[in-house]
Amino acid sequence: RKFASKIKGAVAIESVDLKDFVEFAKNIDFTSIDSLKTLVDFAGTLMAGVGAPKMLKRIDSLNKRTARKEPTEVEKAALQFLDKLCPRNAGHLLSEINRQSGVRVYRPAILRACLNAFQQCASDGSDLHEVAVNLIEQNRLIGRPLAKKSVGSILLLKGLEAEVCVILNADRLNKNNLYVAMTRGSRRLIISSSTRCIKPS
Repeated sequence: RKFASKIKGAVAIESVDLKDFVEFAKNIDFTSIDSLKTLVDFAGTLMAGVGAPKMLKRIDSLNKRTARKEPTEVEKAALQFLDKLCPRNAGHLLSEINRQSGVRVYRPAILRACLNAFQQCASDGSDLHEVAVNLIEQNRLIGRPLAKKSVGSILLLKGLEAEVCVILNADRLNKNNLYVAMTRGSRRLIISSSTRCIKPS
């Protein structure tokens, strides 16, 4: 993450694995009021500036009719979701969170996948977890777009390719991870190591 901060325009993609989306789809329960917290917390892993704890506290106050200020569009969407816990309203709330001033999406691929999954479930009654698994598999087959400058773990960059690849701490990698890392660059490969001779296990 420190290295990423030194690269102008770099995108840190290490914080959320694609598996998080499938896990979220598996755990959210549309029969429980706790699904609001699950959804808002998940939004906080996709977008910066969500402020999940503050949002949940405010929604609880509005739901109990103890709040003095009128609800915002995001809060109206949350109340609508509480009134009817369903994928359609979940997608609407996630979209409204994304539209908030000060909110920035840093995992757009997962956000899109989640919104698409909610839309499909709303239209044909599919199981969210099954849809999420299918979308991830489709994503793997089609391929993920790589930002012009990206920083991430070997696992997250597996299957992707860039013109220039920089490997940090190569001497700490095992042979499998080193192979994956070394085959990410199509034109140039830069390896950083504390030793001149790398002997992966």
